[in-house]
Amino acid sequence: MTAKWAACLLMAFALQLAQANQVSPITKVVQLLSDMQTKIIGEGEAAHAIYAEFAEMCEERSKNLQFEIKTGKGEIAELKATIAEETALAESLDTKVEELTASIATDEADLEAATKIRAKESADFMAEEKELSEVIDALQRAIGILDKEMAKHGASMMQIRNAGNLAKTLQMLVEASTLSSADARGISALVQTQQSSDDGETGAPDPAVYKGQSGGIIDTLGDLLEKAESQLAELRNKETASLNEFQMLKQSLEDKIKYETKELEEAKTGIAASNEKKATAEGDLAATTKNFDEDVLALSELHHECLTKAQDYEAETKSRGEELTAIATAKKVIEETTSGAADLSYGLNQVSFLQRSQSGGIEVVRFLRQLAQQKHFPALAQLSMRMDAAIRASSGDPFTKVKGLIQDMIETLEKEAEADATEKAFCDKELAESNAKKDAKTTEIKKLSTKIDQMTSRSEQLKGEVAELEKGLSALAKAQAEMDKIRLEEKDEYTKAKAEMEAGIKGVQLALKVLRDYYAKDKAHASDEGGGGGVIGLLEVCESDFSKGLIEMTSTEDAAQAAYDKETKENEIEKVTKEQDIKYKTEESTGLDKATAEATSDKAGVQEELDAVLEYLKGIEDRCIAKPESYEERVARRDAELAGLKEALTILESETSFLQFKSTRTLRGTK
Repeated sequence: MTAKWAACLLMAFALQLAQANQVSPITKVVQLLSDMQTKIIGEGEAAHAIYAEFAEMCEERSKNLQFEIKTGKGEIAELKATIAEETALAESLDTKVEELTASIATDEADLEAATKIRAKESADFMAEEKELSEVIDALQRAIGILDKEMAKHGASMMQIRNAGNLAKTLQMLVEASTLSSADARGISALVQTQQSSDDGETGAPDPAVYKGQSGGIIDTLGDLLEKAESQLAELRNKETASLNEFQMLKQSLEDKIKYETKELEEAKTGIAASNEKKATAEGDLAATTKNFDEDVLALSELHHECLTKAQDYEAETKSRGEELTAIATAKKVIEETTSGAADLSYGLNQVSFLQRSQSGGIEVVRFLRQLAQQKHFPALAQLSMRMDAAIRASSGDPFTKVKGLIQDMIETLEKEAEADATEKAFCDKELAESNAKKDAKTTEIKKLSTKIDQMTSRSEQLKGEVAELEKGLSALAKAQAEMDKIRLEEKDEYTKAKAEMEAGIKGVQLALKVLRDYYAKDKAHASDEGGGGGVIGLLEVCESDFSKGLIEMTSTEDAAQAAYDKETKENEIEKVTKEQDIKYKTEESTGLDKATAEATSDKAGVQEELDAVLEYLKGIEDRCIAKPESYEERVARRDAELAGLKEALTILESETSFLQFKSTRTLRGTK
């Protein structure tokens, strides 16, 4: 019930009370209105105190939540960066593990194959060595037998001399039991092999054909012995070279496997550590994200609650102000329109119905006109003019037409409100969805930017490390070259000094021999004081000093050579390590550059999508926001208009009922 309608009821009640008691109610009505004003003002002050406390709470809570959200954003960004970094590191180490595992397997296979080949070579060598040694032994015995027999029994060797070839000679020696058949076969095989080697593919004669005298046969056997011994020496040299080559290859492969195994274990340890860090960061990220989302939701709910409270407080304050204004207006109307009413006899029945109705209608017109002026409602101003014209032009009851005009106006405003609400719902939906898309694309761009920055930074770091490693390799090569030069110079100096020292020792030893031989014959001079004995003693001291110097010189040289070999090996290992690091870091940097390019392309695509969203959002904002007044202001204005119209309609309805009631009483009184 509005204040205006309450004032009208109070006036009607006062008039009826005056008729019954013949007492003026005006003073009591004004007092009632004053009491209402006092009560409303007190309620407003209490509401203001409560809202002020609530607003302070809103501000404090909002600051705390905003701080937590800002902190959470930073922590989330750091944790995501950590996860991305550890993920990239783990992937890089996984690749390294795969490469090292494959390399170790290959090296082990190479070592196993080389070992098998070496074993076969060794077995073949031992077999050939045994065969050649047996042939050499047989040749030596055959030559010895022939020499002895020729010296002892020249005549008995005529059969061998006349044998005609080596094969027959060997057969005779076998038959004479001076040579075994196995030895004969070995010698024949050697002759055949040698003959094939000498003749090539020219069609050599039977390798067993060696014509000549017994002396020629012995010479032939001597030649065969020399060639067999040469083949054995060559075979042994080849075996030594092959063994050295195998040992060097074995040592190289074993060193490489050892180094790669160490790197493999370090990589696996790194993967485990990286995965642990990643898991910890992921757990922290989940907890932080949960807290962040809760804070964002809490802030949103707080803002909504605070905004709703503010709107409610503003609406209540506004309504309270309007109510106070209405009450003040009612008091003023009563005071202005009832001047001297206390002195009047209340013969209100004498007032014509037409005058009463016109007076009530004019009052409604005045009310609507004032409301239109106060709230700046053009539609109400036009309506009040139409109602005034209708009232003044009507000769009968004007309320029917006036109420029709008000009702039409109410329906128009309600349709307008419905259309505005539909537009508001559309705007809210599109604005919310567009802003959500904008936030999502902005967040995605930030994530991609962070990822790009991280990968770019890591790539630059790796490139810097590769550059440093390459500098280290250059410095290492330079240091090795300088060390090689110094070692060569030291070696040359040692060789010269050793030769001189050995020559000195040899000279002293020769001198000692000469003197000892001489003084051994000449006892008289040898016994003379300061004679030979003293000289020999001095020479022996010199020999001892030279020998000690040679030993020390050799020991120093061996130590220098050992140190050089150790340093060279360490340099080689360091070189291999740096080269591997350069390889892996270069591969990782290249992969990061490729990923950075892909992420940059993705970012550009997302930026295009964001630009499209922003363009659409601007169009929606121009349509929904860029208006002379907000939706809330339009609703408030429309509600005020509707309230005024409905109040006016209520007043007219009450006036009609009251006039009908008075008309009935008057008619009854007349009768």
